Amino acid sequence: MNAISRASLAAACIVILTLSVAAQEFPRAELAFDYTFARVNPSAAYTKGHSLNGGGGALVYNVNPYLGLKMDLQGYGSNTTSFVIPPNNIFPGGLSGRVHGNLFTYMFGPQIKVRAHNFQPFGHLLLGGGHSNVYGNAFKQLCQPLPGSCDFSKAPSANAFAMAVGVGVDIQINKTISFRPGEVDYLLTVFSNPFTNGNQNNFRYTAGINFSFGGTK
Repeated sequence: MNAISRASLAAACIVILTLSVAAQEFPRAELAFDYTFARVNPSAAYTKGHSLNGGGGALVYNVNPYLGLKMDLQGYGSNTTSFVIPPNNIFPGGLSGRVHGNLFTYMFGPQIKVRAHNFQPFGHLLLGGGHSNVYGNAFKQLCQPLPGSCDFSKAPSANAFAMAVGVGVDIQINKTISFRPGEVDYLLTVFSNPFTNGNQNNFRYTAGINFSFGGTK
């Protein structure tokens, strides 16, 4: 087979693959509503890990049968975080106490989904932000009542970078509705302040219902 024949064959294969993707039916958009659980693991040794429960959803615009652009929004209700801080340069007298706080995440990125009949696994990489009032509440409840107990005078920022990398599966019930038994993610948040130093390596689990709209061929 000469070079021209090989080039023609390769071009024909590309055209066939392109047409097969274009011809495959897929929903133009998907909307999920879910329950979500997060195991938060603060990086500071004196801040204990804790569990959060909440809910949220995700919206996906599908570019083709496999690639979608995803927006993921989750919120977790207030829970208690325990702080036991020994005396150090930042906290001269040491601190201890229990503080209530919540967590919200808003992330965006690509999703890859395999539409294998009724069983549809997917994976995603999401980037965005997180918001939590736990460190601001810690400043108000632990630092302010005891002047000089903290060497900083301003409440830490409630906002941070967030990233989620994970996989899940949808089980199609009919053309419109799918059941999502599970999605598991490595959830990174970067709240950097005197109460926590560096990255927080968290676990996230979600489950719920996914709705499909605007089927196309």
